[in-house]
Amino acid sequence: MAQQDFVIKIDGITKKYGETQALKGVDLQVRRNSIYGFLGPNGAGKTTLMKILLRLVRPTSGRAAIFGMDIQKESVAIRERIGYLPQHPRFIEYMTARENLIFTAKFFFSGPEFKLRERCDEMLAMVGLESKADRAIKGFSGGEKQRLGIALAQVNYPDLLILDEPASALDPLGRQAVLEIMDRLREHTTIFYSTHILDDVQRVSDTVAILNSGKIVASGAIEQILNGQNGTIYNVIVKGNPLSVVEKLNQIPWISGISNAKLNGNHVLDINILDEAKAEKHLLRTILSDPEIIVAEYSRKKFELEEVFMDIIKGEQ
Repeated sequence: MAQQDFVIKIDGITKKYGETQALKGVDLQVRRNSIYGFLGPNGAGKTTLMKILLRLVRPTSGRAAIFGMDIQKESVAIRERIGYLPQHPRFIEYMTARENLIFTAKFFFSGPEFKLRERCDEMLAMVGLESKADRAIKGFSGGEKQRLGIALAQVNYPDLLILDEPASALDPLGRQAVLEIMDRLREHTTIFYSTHILDDVQRVSDTVAILNSGKIVASGAIEQILNGQNGTIYNVIVKGNPLSVVEKLNQIPWISGISNAKLNGNHVLDINILDEAKAEKHLLRTILSDPEIIVAEYSRKKFELEEVFMDIIKGEQ
């Protein structure tokens, strides 16, 4: 992939606070127009890395570039092209949503007033707050404030949107609204966001990295993360005694292992596959060749991100 295809490139970033090492040689690349989920347990170092990218915190060592520009030497030029939503956004509570947006937009726009107001109205519509545009912020719910925070972060047409735990304090409806906004923004910008809500990541992200104790322990396309830890597994439930067919399957070179467990009188087979194409063509036929068994269920096992995440984190302990 060409250099210009990456919005963020991080090489060997470390950060120490006295004797505590918050980040330990982090390497990371964020592709243009991706929604990149940055995951990790509390205290893993996610917010620290985001603050380093925004030059709110200085790294102890290592380097990083955004839009090909060095974050230390060219931070002002970088920040002109970034939108940022902190984990706990602050607003001028006595002002309305529209007034907060106009106030923020004036830091970026030097054109005519009507153009600035058009942009603010566009942002209010994008986050579904048109009907509440002229209400004071102090009367907003948590979900409404979070959506307004995304509008504020997006008001300067950023090429990169950095969101720190954008949906962590929201109820399911509020989280859904934020995810829908993020998905709509995909075609306009790159989104790099931290979270510990793994279900949300699986629904909206195309790429993820997992940070644990200050170091990256897994990264890549979400499909790669979901399948890479366990490989392809077919889940088969059979009635009858499968010992004969299990013996036959164990002799096939593109099958790396089989687990056999009993459930409600049936046998549950988890079959690890090395060659998906051969499995698609031959596996079910091989199983059905045994007349002593009946296949009740047959499917490729789907892994949940939470399951994979826990396996990775436990494996690092």
